Amino acid sequence: MSWSRARLNISGPLAPYFAGFTQWLGRKGYASAVVRIHQRRMMHLSYWMGAEQKDIAAFGLATVDAFIAVQAAAGSFKTWRAGSWTELLEYLRFVGVPVAERPKPVMTAADALLARYACYEVTQRGLSVRTIDRTILALGPFVASRMRGDRLELETLCASEVTAFVVDRTRRDPGSVAHLVTALRSLLRYLHVAGVTPVGLATAVPTLTRWKLSGLPKALPADQVAALLASCDLNTEVGQRDMAILTVLSRLGLRIGEVAGLRLEDIDWRTGELAVTGKGRTERLPLPADVGAAVVSYVTEWRPKTDARQVFLCAYAPHGPMARNTVTNVVARAARRAGLGVVHAHRLRHSAATAMLTAGASLAEIGQVLRHQHALTTTIYAKVDVGSLRQVARSWPGSEVAA
Repeated sequence: MSWSRARLNISGPLAPYFAGFTQWLGRKGYASAVVRIHQRRMMHLSYWMGAEQKDIAAFGLATVDAFIAVQAAAGSFKTWRAGSWTELLEYLRFVGVPVAERPKPVMTAADALLARYACYEVTQRGLSVRTIDRTILALGPFVASRMRGDRLELETLCASEVTAFVVDRTRRDPGSVAHLVTALRSLLRYLHVAGVTPVGLATAVPTLTRWKLSGLPKALPADQVAALLASCDLNTEVGQRDMAILTVLSRLGLRIGEVAGLRLEDIDWRTGELAVTGKGRTERLPLPADVGAAVVSYVTEWRPKTDARQVFLCAYAPHGPMARNTVTNVVARAARRAGLGVVHAHRLRHSAATAMLTAGASLAEIGQVLRHQHALTTTIYAKVDVGSLRQVARSWPGSEVAA
């Protein structure tokens, strides 16, 4: 099917949905050029379905996968990548087309065990889905190493095997071991509680030598934070949004997930407070005047008009909530514009703490703003309080004599 024909008409099983899909994209705020791209994808998919005699009743994700595979073999994979079909699939579900999911892969004994463990972590320990996903990913190689054909052999697991596995991973992938040992101890405790292993083997996991609070918080100086803010073009929607995000990060020290999840109802303008939800709990923070001004400017004049309740939205259609990595990219782009090189969003959390310390706030007050669960976590910022450290520093032996 030629491109010229794709511009003229559509044939095949998806043809009855073409006009509605076009109108639906327009209502979601897509630019005409983007709408045209989605139209072409739909036309080519529909034409291929007709040629392959695939009925709309059997339409599903497997259909799209098969089409992408054909196009990839023809050398046009980038044009038909899987992520390009999200809007079409969403629309077809919206109008009642039963879009079949991909066939589920056969669950192995290892998969079943990790699923039970994940359920335990959610129900008994209350961990977040993101934390559990990271843990499951780290445990995959260990559980896979216990597979014997189709059977998972854990009943005979012994301490020496646990230790040998960790030592081997230390040689193969030393960067992953820190998270692995924590996850493995948790899994081994679960296996003992569940009766899978006759004895507890968590103590068999070797202990890594790690010095707590040994590093220094990597904060940006005040002039570099100011340069980040000044890099935002306040005459554009993106600039106003980025200015508000950077102000929230640098003044309140919020985590990127907390910024992405911030909702309109979390801001109490009457009392000047902000409800922040992070790490399983919600806490209230005072809303500084400059933070409130930046947020108000974006929300009242520049924020897209949508039903989404999140404060910060993607600038391009369909104007959905920002993901964690999108917030991170806001900081990274601002750092490049300001000529600061690579700056990660968490450095603004350190910058907020350091700025409070410089202004005379106590470590206890900083811990309250950053919402640390343990006071020890905040003590790392004592290392950057040079003025206080000078008062308690002892002279080097013999320095008085040398003077």
